[in-house]
Amino acid sequence: MYHVEVTGTGASAFKVKSKDYEFIIDTKGKGITPPDTLLASLGSCIGVYLRKYAEGAKLDLGEFVITMDAEFSKEPPFCFKEIKAAIDLKGLKLEERRQKALLEFIKNCPVHNTLEASPHVQIDFL
Repeated sequence: MYHVEVTGTGASAFKVKSKDYEFIIDTKGKGITPPDTLLASLGSCIGVYLRKYAEGAKLDLGEFVITMDAEFSKEPPFCFKEIKAAIDLKGLKLEERRQKALLEFIKNCPVHNTLEASPHVQIDFL
């Protein structure tokens, strides 16, 4: 089971604790914002699956960059209507069939699957 604790530490700041790691989310620029955190989560999950594929296929992947882009809708409910991920393999060229296989493999990332499934989010008071 996954468990993350978010503590409000000020008007716009939150301390996030996951296992033995902590970071700050801040809507006023002193930390990553909540929407950026969502994009970072998806981008890094894509990165994990990219590495897994490369290891299995014996590809020398090296460094790569995944750029995540999204905009909020202009009207309620405010949400990302589309998220774009662009993968830069830093000069590594893949055959078209290998690219297609890699993209299909990456779509198995659990964060991607969660967003695609539109899970029910339950919010309660303790």
